[in-house]
Amino acid sequence: MSNHAQKRVAPAHAPTIRRLPIEAVNRIAAGEVIERPGAVVKELVENALDAGATRIDIEIFDGGATRMVVSDDGCGMDGEAMLIAIERHATSKLTPSDGGDYDLTNIATMGFRGEALPSIGAVARLDITSRARAGGDAQKLSVHGGVVSGPMPAALPGHGTRIEVSDLFYATPARLKFLKTARSETMAVGDSVRRLAMVRHDVGFTLKSDGRAVLQLSAQPDTVEGSLARLTAIMGRDFGENALELNAERDGAQLTGFAGLPTFNRGLPDKQYLFVNGRPVKDRLIIGAVRGAYADFLARDRHPAVALFLDLPPALVDVNVHPAKTEVRFRDAASIRGLLVSALRHALAEAGHRASTTVSSYALGKMQPEGGNANQPHIQYQQEYRPNPFSGLSPQAARNAALHDAPIAFEGMDVPTARHEADYHQTQTSNAPFSEPIVPASPSFPLGAARAQLHETYIVSQTENGLCIVDQHAAHERLVYERMKKALAAGGVASQGLLIPEVVNLDPDEAAPLLSRAEEFAELGLVFEAFGDGAILVRETPALLGDMDIQGMIKSLAEDISSIGEGLALKEQLEEVCGSMACRGSVRAGRRLTVDEMNGLLREMEATPHSGQCNHGRPTYVELALADIEKLFGRR
Repeated sequence: MSNHAQKRVAPAHAPTIRRLPIEAVNRIAAGEVIERPGAVVKELVENALDAGATRIDIEIFDGGATRMVVSDDGCGMDGEAMLIAIERHATSKLTPSDGGDYDLTNIATMGFRGEALPSIGAVARLDITSRARAGGDAQKLSVHGGVVSGPMPAALPGHGTRIEVSDLFYATPARLKFLKTARSETMAVGDSVRRLAMVRHDVGFTLKSDGRAVLQLSAQPDTVEGSLARLTAIMGRDFGENALELNAERDGAQLTGFAGLPTFNRGLPDKQYLFVNGRPVKDRLIIGAVRGAYADFLARDRHPAVALFLDLPPALVDVNVHPAKTEVRFRDAASIRGLLVSALRHALAEAGHRASTTVSSYALGKMQPEGGNANQPHIQYQQEYRPNPFSGLSPQAARNAALHDAPIAFEGMDVPTARHEADYHQTQTSNAPFSEPIVPASPSFPLGAARAQLHETYIVSQTENGLCIVDQHAAHERLVYERMKKALAAGGVASQGLLIPEVVNLDPDEAAPLLSRAEEFAELGLVFEAFGDGAILVRETPALLGDMDIQGMIKSLAEDISSIGEGLALKEQLEEVCGSMACRGSVRAGRRLTVDEMNGLLREMEATPHSGQCNHGRPTYVELALADIEKLFGRR
């Protein structure tokens, strides 16, 4: 019998129960609170914030394993207070009631356990130098591996506290084996500091690693603008330019913060932050809520950037869940999730057709002339001769020949045309290449007036201050999707019957999941039924989609249905299917559009929320400012 399979034998007599010495108790507690240098810095910075610091300076060496120094300008301590602070479960952050009880459900500070300093002193060399704001001389207290020395007079300019931690885990060498590389530990320290700096934008922070500046953040005003400025400094300028403000309240809980536009997305959810009552926490609640709010706009492998600040009465949240204080438990988690989802969706709806500025920045970067110097326009272009297929025709006849197809209206869409828009005044100009009136750009139309169609895929429009390039398929996909959702909410999508029902042959394994949701598809205007082994008979299609490739749609939907999680709610399933149907039935790339159709699409985009991105999170248009275009040609 192997050692793993041996049965445990009861001892012949009861084991002796011993009281652990205080040194062993502190080392056990340190294993819960102090797992790596980043945890040490987090605890010390939180203490500095609770002390009322307006500036906190951190310096680490070798990722924090060798030495860490945290200095602040807070209220400071005298010698007697320092002696009490290094005792386990001694804290200034809990005040007893008249009856002597301590209320752990009403915690308004970052720390409250009184474990950090004694835990650090038990496994490292801890040196505390502090001077109280109330006056008196500076004092120094040392705790090396649990051994206390001091306090003794010391030098410290101004009031505040300076804490130095060196030789981390020297008293417990086995823990050193679990530390990662200096680079990894430095990144973990930086992440801890950034999270605390995001929520306390009124405090200045500096972080140095081996003498090199990693983070330098000046204090910001305690305003919405100050909060965004701090988030921009940490999450990047692109986030600041593409952030939507949040402000919502429900059942005593208030949510503020910022959420990135859907087109400003990432491959990892590493830019999603949640702060509860000023405390950075890691909670699965935010992942589910953000995914639900952005479900209409992003593919499942793309993630938005958000910074959410949740404030609620302390009695509604339990922060005493884990020694590291990075987890919380909500009394009504469903209500909090609903608040997060509704606030995010409201902000996204307010964004209208706005798209990420990173798209245009990327486009401009790709348009830089070779050599990268726009001030030297000496590049020679070799023009290839191509015969004009429309030579000999009048301008109007040439245009009609170029657009040889008859005008095609969007199926199922009652879009306004340029000639019927009151703000589109017909103008004649002697310099116009064609006799047909040119539609002027108008400030009332943010997406401008259509000027051309490129490669039968992209619409080029002139705006008041630049131009837009629109992906006609992606844009129409979003418009159809929003119409389907609106019709679904009103009771169902109108359908149109087929004169001759169409049979689609699938594998039985593909047809079964599709047929099991026949009633759900009927609400979307797609009516079908089983027609033999693996065959599906389609009788009606959504009127919004008009003439469509029924064979291609059914086969694509069968594939999509198999990838939809069974755990999704019915509404989310329907919205997922709506997105698939809109994608399959929208105006395809490679289709020629008339000027009226292109302008109609632009006007519909301006009137439709979320039209800045398709159902998969890709942008529907790129906007280039005239000033940026002029820079490309050295005119600025």
